[in-house]
Amino acid sequence: AQFEESGGGSGQAGGTLRLSCTASGFDVGGWIMSWHRQAPGKEREWVAVIRRLGGTTKYAESVKGRCTISRDNAKDTGYLQMNNMTPEYTATYYCNRAGVGASIEYYHVTEYWGKGTLVTVAS
Repeated sequence: AQFEESGGGSGQAGGTLRLSCTASGFDVGGWIMSWHRQAPGKEREWVAVIRRLGGTTKYAESVKGRCTISRDNAKDTGYLQMNNMTPEYTATYYCNRAGVGASIEYYHVTEYWGKGTLVTVAS
């Protein structure tokens, strides 16, 4: 599996960004997909997850109400829309897919990670 994230950048608090993730090397439409982030000096954390057909999503409490995860299986691409960002959103953002045997309730990812896309939010 391969993941290529894009769309990051710098902005002010309250701003908006839309991140994209193009996946390859597997049947993208057949897997739960997710977004994760790693802030400077911190461990990587899960942000949001979406079912194969996009009908069910879950979010970390820290982004609930400010972020929307979506996907376009025809394009093998996932998205993370981030609105009203805060400086705490400063991080490198990554996407991944469910590991074998994972469900949206008991979720784990593959060992494959892309390079991520950097988001910097100033106060």
